[in-house]
Amino acid sequence: MAIAFFDLDKTLIYRNSSVLWLRRELSLGHISYWQAARAFSLVWKYSLGYADMERAIRWAIRTVEGVPERVMDDRVTAFYAADVKDLYRPGGREALADHRARGDKVVLLSSASIYLGRFVQEALDLDAILCSELEVDAHGNYTGEPKLPLCYGPGKLVLGRQFLQAHDERLEDATFYTDSMSDLPMMEAVGHPVAVNPDPKLRRAAHRRGWPIVDWGRP
Repeated sequence: MAIAFFDLDKTLIYRNSSVLWLRRELSLGHISYWQAARAFSLVWKYSLGYADMERAIRWAIRTVEGVPERVMDDRVTAFYAADVKDLYRPGGREALADHRARGDKVVLLSSASIYLGRFVQEALDLDAILCSELEVDAHGNYTGEPKLPLCYGPGKLVLGRQFLQAHDERLEDATFYTDSMSDLPMMEAVGHPVAVNPDPKLRRAAHRRGWPIVDWGRP
């Protein structure tokens, strides 16, 4: 048995769930036009390599300070049903089935929220999920701070390594599928990195290192 880790945005699904979430939150009046404009600007700059996504994630988490966790649960439930559930790439489902046939554990490793991750876990029958989590105070409201480490960039490697150690598995035997250059720390650490419909930077890195590059298609 080995562990296969899967990114979510533009990997298992062919869209970026953060962008879809922002559009929905704006249309419902949950965020202001100023907040949406800043968030979209950060996402755009990040895609060009000019923004620190960790800062953007922390900023986004601060915008929900004081919001009850139960409210977020309800919003994500509606969001998943309306905007995410039909976005799974067919190649991703095939890769999951291949790993299950080998007896591997399949794990979501994504900067998406734990709330969205739970729906993905149920839909794809995943063994575990490692996602972004938010601090909640004694009254059940968000503090505006994330639980650390952030499940992004180097933080993914920390969480992935912890999961492997807890299951007596090695990074050298693990597989990781992602589209994003931001996941390079995890890609370089695992024994079997796979670039899925990669962004230009990751595509170049994969070519240089001889990593497999795959196209999982669209739903």
